[in-house]
Amino acid sequence: MSAALRSIPEPTPDSQPFWDACLEGRLTVQRCTSCGQVNWFPRGLCRRCLSDALEWLPSSGRGVLYSFSVVTRASEAGIATPYVLALVDLEEGPRLMTHLVDCPIGHISIGMPVTVRFTSVSDAIALPVFAPVVDAPTGES
Repeated sequence: MSAALRSIPEPTPDSQPFWDACLEGRLTVQRCTSCGQVNWFPRGLCRRCLSDALEWLPSSGRGVLYSFSVVTRASEAGIATPYVLALVDLEEGPRLMTHLVDCPIGHISIGMPVTVRFTSVSDAIALPVFAPVVDAPTGES
């Protein structure tokens, strides 16, 4: 996937730890230590209780495809189409808007298991994208 698929995010003080982890190939989620709410997107206050007691936890990077749209008409010049815009429900609870990669459009199905990958779009930003989970070979034919 090229950087042309979406604008490059500009980290904020609240989101910088997330982007730093992505650069290291790690997906993280923010959790409130006061009420336990897992928050997405990164923010300075818990969306449930408004506490600022937030911590970053590693995510498994596994999820399920909730919904998707095949984009065939670019919103701006230079964006390669088609691409798949997806909503992924992480095991930890949050639903992320992302891109689905490495899956032929005809093989996409709601509920399919996916796993995170990262694509570098600048020296400072690696985007989390998701790909179908490939089952390990069973040795049977």
